[in-house]
Amino acid sequence: MSPELISILVLVVVFVIATTRSVNMGALAFAAAFAVGELVADLDADGIFAGFPGDLFVVLVGVTYLFAIARANGTTDWLVHAAVRLVRGRVALIPWVMFFLTGALTGIGAVSPAAVAIVAPIALSFATRYGISPLLMGAMVVHGAQGGGFSPISIYGTIVNGIVEREKLPGSEITLFLASLFANLVIAAFVYVLFGGRKLWARGTVTADEATGRGDAPGEGGRPDGGPGTRPASTVTATTTALEARPDALDAPAAPGTTRLTPARIATLASLVALVVAVLVLDLDAGLTAITLAAVLSTVWPQDSRAAVGQIAWSTVLLICGVLTYVGVLDEMGTIAWAGEGVGGIGVPLLAAVLLCYIGALVSAFASSVGIMGALIPLAVPFLAQGEIGAVGMVAALAVSATVVDVSPFSTNGALVLAAAPEAERERFFRQLMVYGGMVVAVVPAAVWLVMVVPGWG
Repeated sequence: MSPELISILVLVVVFVIATTRSVNMGALAFAAAFAVGELVADLDADGIFAGFPGDLFVVLVGVTYLFAIARANGTTDWLVHAAVRLVRGRVALIPWVMFFLTGALTGIGAVSPAAVAIVAPIALSFATRYGISPLLMGAMVVHGAQGGGFSPISIYGTIVNGIVEREKLPGSEITLFLASLFANLVIAAFVYVLFGGRKLWARGTVTADEATGRGDAPGEGGRPDGGPGTRPASTVTATTTALEARPDALDAPAAPGTTRLTPARIATLASLVALVVAVLVLDLDAGLTAITLAAVLSTVWPQDSRAAVGQIAWSTVLLICGVLTYVGVLDEMGTIAWAGEGVGGIGVPLLAAVLLCYIGALVSAFASSVGIMGALIPLAVPFLAQGEIGAVGMVAALAVSATVVDVSPFSTNGALVLAAAPEAERERFFRQLMVYGGMVVAVVPAAVWLVMVVPGWG
């Protein structure tokens, strides 16, 4: 049995054990990386740790730390209140606001994970407040980011168009952008319908005070125990029916009021704006910037951030870093290239095309989307040169297949969305993202191949 095949089988075993025994998959993946790296790939510790995603580690820690502080001092409550006012109380529009917001950020040049890191905590906070499916809200954020991700001035668009030019392939920047935008818009519409979007319209409009569980006197609109912050089940309106079984979902700081801007909240909002400017304008690292801003806020208001370190998504950090370290071992030992070259050697161009789309989707669910596109597009050159398949459609199909799967909890975007979910719901949300990510991997590559490759675009 070849080393490459052994490494793939070990990955399958890791998935099976983690799923059946409820063991943190990241811990298992670290053990697998050690065993396969040392015994099969003949890698030393440095070679194994070469795949450790240090940048993603800092992003996950920094962003979740900063937004834990924002939750503690009531800034996220204020943002939820502002979001409700923005859409005039129509909760059903909030997922689409998040979709187009992240799409606009990536469309004007933000790296996709940076845009998701900025928007996801706010979106998931709103989802928790209203009992909206976190899968619905998280998927809208990620698909929005990918929808705008291939504009001619975006990071992904610039990289892919550069690869196409370097390989001397026919290309169309606008076709690539519109293909990604349309694909993600269609998927988002399906997600919206399937995971509760239609029910949100039945809620009608709400006031901004209802969004944060405020506006009533203690004992009437407060918590069932008479404390501030939530509404009892007996007085929950149609807009909050989904929360009747989860009264804690509306917990919020008791004072001051949600709409009041305190010095701590003003500083936190300024920090969030600074994060956006630093990432989009100054091109600074999102993780390092977020953790620096969090440290400053912690120094000035230690009482608000005392518990924030404990709310960093440590289990998610272990999960993602472990799995990506193992994927790095696969890359180091040539497993990914081995699989891609095997497909590229198939003599039937259309079959090779759909298999490359599936490899791009499957591997990208665990690794860098840009890296996968950089590897697969050159692999497609030999049969594109035969003229039987349109280069524009093939490149667009590969690009969509390799990025639309970023809803996977093992990708950077999926990990950021998972980390933004409440701790109590994170394990269940992880499983939902795994199932949904698997559905996307199974369906989307074939769909884009059928629409973009078979007709022979370009």
